[in-house]
Amino acid sequence: MHRPGGAKPVATGEFEYLADSRSLVQRRVYQVVSAVVSDDHNYERGVQAARTITHKVLAESGPEGLAEMMVELSSKLAEAVERIAAEQGIAAVDLVDVLLVD
Repeated sequence: MHRPGGAKPVATGEFEYLADSRSLVQRRVYQVVSAVVSDDHNYERGVQAARTITHKVLAESGPEGLAEMMVELSSKLAEAVERIAAEQGIAAVDLVDVLLVD
């Protein structure tokens, strides 16, 4: 089969790599958030665990992996804010202002 520019077909394994990478990002986001919220008695220990996980992502996947983790975390946070805002009958952007603006 002729492809424009001589492009090679994409192997199925390449999609599996993307799926594995995505699930790793989701797993790291879960670990970071869980670290912070799971230790009610020692907030600093939870934050330190989140930092350790974040440094591990940077070491394993570089800046691109860290950026992917931040995008995923932001997306999950936005989903939660929108859900809570809808339950409270307020605009999501107003809830973000309350939660994140000093």
